[in-house]
Amino acid sequence: MFEILFLGTSASAPSAKRGLSAAIVNHDEYRFLIDCGEGTQRQILKSGAGFKRLTRILITHGHLDHILGLGGLMSTFMRWEAVDQLEIFGGRSALDRIHDLLYGVVLRGKKPLMSLTLREITPGIVFEADDFSVTAFSVTHRGPGCLGYIFETKPRRPFLADKADELGVPFGPVRNKLVNGNEIKLSDGRTIRPEDVLGDLVSGTKLVFVGDAGRTDNILEHCRDADGLVIESTFLNTEADMAKEFSHLTAHQAATFAKKAGVKRLFLTHLSRRYRERDVLTEAQAIFPEAKVPRDFDKFTIKRD
Repeated sequence: MFEILFLGTSASAPSAKRGLSAAIVNHDEYRFLIDCGEGTQRQILKSGAGFKRLTRILITHGHLDHILGLGGLMSTFMRWEAVDQLEIFGGRSALDRIHDLLYGVVLRGKKPLMSLTLREITPGIVFEADDFSVTAFSVTHRGPGCLGYIFETKPRRPFLADKADELGVPFGPVRNKLVNGNEIKLSDGRTIRPEDVLGDLVSGTKLVFVGDAGRTDNILEHCRDADGLVIESTFLNTEADMAKEFSHLTAHQAATFAKKAGVKRLFLTHLSRRYRERDVLTEAQAIFPEAKVPRDFDKFTIKRD
């Protein structure tokens, strides 16, 4: 299960009600900030999320509306020592720009108070824990090194409590042993194996986050069957030519893609100030009825049924 908190949902420039691109994805004790547009640190505070354990930042690409907030965030961390380490993941071109911002403007020869790592990544697994992973994949936008991210829990075999009850498996640690793949011996001498009480393998929860994108045909397999897809919707279809010119998507294109990919839930973000929210929603829901247009501070739980 993943939880996503939208901190900034506007495109290019903020509006009165929408900040610039940023979101937090939570899974158990792990937290990831995706992009860090101008004003993100205030959005984090206003949302009540706070900075605790916010030590990993995933950057989709190096455009200013996705990275400028890193300067303010680093400045705050230098004053208040809010975290003891910070990892910023991104493509080479994005990290070059972030390096200039942090070391040339914010630090200017000073050493950061925390351990600061700019981690260049390419498509593939970029983070892995016991029960989930984060994978980067290439996205087409203006410039090289643009990335999307897949958050996915590992497949599991569900514990069949009714079956365990029938076999007389007591509650407590012995059931955890079975879940972890170990056989147990009951007090009456019977041996219970994991396969006696575990169901068929079930795919994990899959959340896909796509930043700015000019095309979708080359990311279809990465997004297929996702339980949640976050993707940009900068334009309406009446300005599809302009969307193509600037390598962005329309609400119609994003919804059509979500339907083709078989995703369960669609979240449209990166909205231009030129459009009303309800017009974006109307265009998308005509194709994908469950489409949503999150507002800043909206929070959603993503899990596989």
